[in-house]
Amino acid sequence: MASKVSLSELYASSCSEHHVQINPHILEVLENALLNKNVTLDLSGSRKRVQRLDDKDALVVSKCLRNNRRVTGLDVSYNNITDEGVKHFADLLQDDSTLNSLDLRFNDCQTDGAKALAKILQGNSTLFSLTLSGNKIGDSGGIQLAMMLQANDSLMELELAACDLGIESIITFANVLKSNRSLRRVDFSQSLLTSHQEEWLLHVSDMLAMNSSLLELHLGMAGMTDTGMERLAEGLAANRALRYLDLRCNRLSCDGASHLAGVLKENATLDVIDLSFNRIQNGGAVHMSEALASPGCGLRALSVSSNSIGTDGLLSLAQAVKANRTLTDINIWGNDLDEPVCQVFRQLIRSGRLPPDKTDVTPFETDGRVFLAELSNSLNKYRRPINGAPPHIATHKRVNRASF
Repeated sequence: MASKVSLSELYASSCSEHHVQINPHILEVLENALLNKNVTLDLSGSRKRVQRLDDKDALVVSKCLRNNRRVTGLDVSYNNITDEGVKHFADLLQDDSTLNSLDLRFNDCQTDGAKALAKILQGNSTLFSLTLSGNKIGDSGGIQLAMMLQANDSLMELELAACDLGIESIITFANVLKSNRSLRRVDFSQSLLTSHQEEWLLHVSDMLAMNSSLLELHLGMAGMTDTGMERLAEGLAANRALRYLDLRCNRLSCDGASHLAGVLKENATLDVIDLSFNRIQNGGAVHMSEALASPGCGLRALSVSSNSIGTDGLLSLAQAVKANRTLTDINIWGNDLDEPVCQVFRQLIRSGRLPPDKTDVTPFETDGRVFLAELSNSLNKYRRPINGAPPHIATHKRVNRASF
C-alpha cells in the first residue's frame, strides 16, 4: 500500500507544477511539521538567515495546504507578501476551511488585500484570529473589514495596529461593534487619528456603553488628549465587559488620569490598564493611587512607566499597592526613581507583596545606597487566550540603572 504523501512532498510537487523555485525555509518547516495533531505553521520571516516569502510562495503554500485538516494556524508575518499573495491565503478561508488563525503582520498588504479578506470572511465561520498589523490597508481597507463584522459572528481577535486607519474607519468599527457579539480583542494602535475635536472617541465611547463582549481595546499612539480621555471615560463608566485597556504613548496628563481614576473607583471589571509613555506626573499618580485604594476598584495590573512621576507620586502609588490586595502588577520604570522610592519598592519586593516578576524594577545596593534596575515585565501576560491558546509571557532582565 502506498504511503501517504507528506506535506513537504506536496509542497515540492506544487512548486514544480507552478514553476516556482523551492524556498528552503518553507521546505524545512514543512519537513519538521508533526501532523499527528493540529499545528500552526511558523513561516515568519522575522528570523535571521531565512528566505522571506513572496507572492509566488504564497500561491504554492496555499495550494498545498488546501484540504489539509491538521494545519489550523498559519504565521506568515514579516515577509514580502503583497495583495496578490494575501488573496491566495484568503482562498484558504473558503468553504470547509479549518484555519483558526492567520498572522500577516508586517507584509505589504494594502487596500485590495484587506478587501479580499473581508469578502471571504463574511461567509467564514472558522477563523478566530486575524493579525494585519503593520500593513498599510488604509481607511478603505479598514472600512471593509469593519463592515465584514456585520456578517461574521466568529472572529474573536482583530489586530490592526499601524495600518494607517483613519477617523472614518474607526468610527465605522465603533458603530459596528455596538451590535457585534463575537469580537473579544481589537487593536487600533498607531492609527492616523489626529483631530482637534477627537470626535472619533465619542463613537468609541458610545460603543463601549453598548458592547458587552469586547475584552481588550488597544488605543496606543492614537494622539489621545485629556479631553478625549474624558469622553472615553463616559463609555467606560457604563461598560461591564472590558478587561484590558491599552492607552500607551498618548498625550494624557494629570487631568486625563483624573478622568480615568473616576471610572476605576466604580468599575470592578477592568483588570489591566497600560498608561506607559504618557505624562500624568505626580498629580495623575495621586489620582490613580486614590482610585486603587477605593473599594470599587478591581484593577490587577497597572503600568505608569515613563510618565514624569516624581517622588510624591511614586510613594503614593507604593502606599496604594500596600492597601490594595487586588493589584498584583505595577510598572514604574522611566520615572524619577530617587532613593526614597527605591527603598520603598525594595521593601515591597522583599516582603513578597510585589513579587519580582510582577514589576519592571529590581533593587540593588551600591556603596550603601539603594538603586533600581530595569526588568522587562510585559502586561501581555494578562491578555486573554483566544481559542484556548496560552497567553504570551515575556520577562527578562536588562542591565540599566535609575539615574540621579
